[in-house]
Amino acid sequence: MNKKDFRIVYMGTPDFAVEPLKLLIENEYNIVGVVTNPDKPAGRGQKIQESAVKIYAKSKNLNILQTHKFRDEAFLNDLKTLNADLQIVVAFKMLPEIVWDMPRIGTFNLHASLLPQYRGAAPINWAIINGDNKTGVTTFFLKHEIDTGNIIFQEEVNINENDNAGVIHDKLMHTGAQLVLKTVDAIIENDFPQINQNDVSSSETIIKHAPKIFKNDCKINWQKDLNSIHNLIRGLSPYPAAWTEIKKQEENPIQLKIFKTEKESKKHNNPIGTIFTDTKTYMKIAVKEGFIIITELQLAGKKRMVITEFLRGFQKINDYTF
Repeated sequence: MNKKDFRIVYMGTPDFAVEPLKLLIENEYNIVGVVTNPDKPAGRGQKIQESAVKIYAKSKNLNILQTHKFRDEAFLNDLKTLNADLQIVVAFKMLPEIVWDMPRIGTFNLHASLLPQYRGAAPINWAIINGDNKTGVTTFFLKHEIDTGNIIFQEEVNINENDNAGVIHDKLMHTGAQLVLKTVDAIIENDFPQINQNDVSSSETIIKHAPKIFKNDCKINWQKDLNSIHNLIRGLSPYPAAWTEIKKQEENPIQLKIFKTEKESKKHNNPIGTIFTDTKTYMKIAVKEGFIIITELQLAGKKRMVITEFLRGFQKINDYTF
């Protein structure tokens, strides 16, 4: 079948989902509809905001569908009218079978990990938090159990020692967009693998999971070792961001978000959480196996700043501990 006759419905919401859609449009695939989250109020002013995917789809005059309920009869009728051969899901909600089973060929998803590793909502964050040195993207067909369908293609991406979640997000976004095109081409040609995820890993393989991240998951435990703390901070940067509190005797603790750190591996006998600083250019925290050097952070209610800016406004930092 010619790709211009092959009817595709695309589903996605955030920036991560824009790049694959953009590549499909630029390469003249037939996108007959785009499904994205409903507009919603956001920010301090609670102004109504459109999703990144909707903004792009509008700029290309694409047919846009939005619904709060996937089982809504009007939505299902509109979706069925599009007569899709294939649906593509990137960074979107969990779909009921009546939706993902609607197209002639089915629905495939782009997931930001090397499945079966890191099934779940936050694969990028958890791969970095766990100290992995590689991750990747996977295209797979949807079925009932989340992130468990047959694998079509995968592509590996290296995680460098100081890469944070934002850096890996962008790497996977571009690699994933190319993988979506490769997958669509293979499906159009009816020449694509379907690999059972159980065949990818052995019985000895430890499967890591990627559950949704909550505020308590983001709190830094300074009793942990140097690498674990550094990995947590970069795995949560820039969002939702690791946080901690600095304390001074008989005063309420002050909350900080920490976005960027460096590691100093060194034996020492200093108490955990002790602050070392010249009050002008650097600040480091004593932890097991060395020191965490903080380079970018944010006080509650303030803007994100580099450490030199923070120290200019916090002259008595030596009176505090973590």
